[in-house]
Amino acid sequence: MTSRLSPDDQAKVDSVIHSGYNDTERAPFRPWLLLGIILLTLTVLSVISFYLAWQQGAV
Repeated sequence: MTSRLSPDDQAKVDSVIHSGYNDTERAPFRPWLLLGIILLTLTVLSVISFYLAWQQGAV
């Protein structure tokens, strides 16, 4: 595969790619926290829905 860029342009592209400009430190992914937030949200919405249905006499 041949590059369509001149060697000078390719060197500039390589320097930007390897400069680490967009490198950011991230907190580790915590799947249990995500699951907890989803379950808490689902529970709160379910309770609100049940309360509204109870108020209307559907339950």
